[in-house]
Amino acid sequence: MRLSTHETVQRIWTVRLHPQPGGPLLSCPQCTLHGYRLPAASARSVALTHLARHARRDVLPRHLRTCQCRARSCSWHPRHRGCAGPVLLALTCDRSGRVWRLADACAACAAATTNTAVVPDTLLASTCARRAGPAARPSHGPGERLRVREMLTYLAVAPPCYSSPAARLLALQCALRADGRGRVRLSSGLLRSMRLHGRAELWSELEHAGWLRCSLPRRPHVEARLLDAGIQSQTAGRSARARAAHWALRPVPLVAPRGMSPTVQLTALVLAAHTSDGVGSAELDVLARLGGQSPQQVEDLLDQLVRCRLLAAWQHLREHDEISWRLPEHSAPSSAPPGR
Repeated sequence: MRLSTHETVQRIWTVRLHPQPGGPLLSCPQCTLHGYRLPAASARSVALTHLARHARRDVLPRHLRTCQCRARSCSWHPRHRGCAGPVLLALTCDRSGRVWRLADACAACAAATTNTAVVPDTLLASTCARRAGPAARPSHGPGERLRVREMLTYLAVAPPCYSSPAARLLALQCALRADGRGRVRLSSGLLRSMRLHGRAELWSELEHAGWLRCSLPRRPHVEARLLDAGIQSQTAGRSARARAAHWALRPVPLVAPRGMSPTVQLTALVLAAHTSDGVGSAELDVLARLGGQSPQQVEDLLDQLVRCRLLAAWQHLREHDEISWRLPEHSAPSSAPPGR
């Protein structure tokens, strides 16, 4: 018999930021926090921290968590093929950035909801690990691909979705390499390997978005402090995140050739994070959101990856608006439809 928790546990938390001349007021209908005035520069960070506290306090075993979107007749997104995949924590903001919602949602519903990012479990793992003790900490095996995929999804909304591909690549390395206080140091050699050395405008872009504060660059390295509250809570699994950051530099088997633009690098990384056993697939809007491109640009970039032989072929399954691809060293079965 399957147990339902819809009536007893509602894992949906919402905060609102009400604009005021002296700074926005934060309110949360799930608790007694109403009319709490915030400095404008830190309002988003405080709102996300408040949501994270609710999720940590109202912890529920994974096998008991259900898609809260489905409980509300899937009113948060357009119609799609139905609930599918694991239940994840989905962070959604409205277009104005004034209403933030954190809720359990299946992978399919989370992908179909606009302005939504999946919050990696590693962002909440530190508190759970301290409560449960050392024996409850998750094992860090070959999970670099999944960890990068989760962080790319999180960074699709924080920093803002209009961030450039190069800034997203830089933000990913900062997020995965930051310590428990949100401090990160990137060496000049690392930045050169990413072909981002000397790109001061990228740091300025992330600073302007309110996502980090950068110190004066020094010759051997650049130091910054991340202002994102979710990233700052990553006190557990730092070595595992460092391994994921290293894999993101060369996401085997989709390593972009030297000299390729950051846009191509990011596209290859997104595909690598969704590839297993030489084949992969994802909804077109997901690829567009993670790569910061339009759907048409995504298709052009896929053609470019075929020309440089990173992909053997790709195709657009228009019935489900899904993109599938395969790598050169793994041929598709003869019964599969021909790729583009």
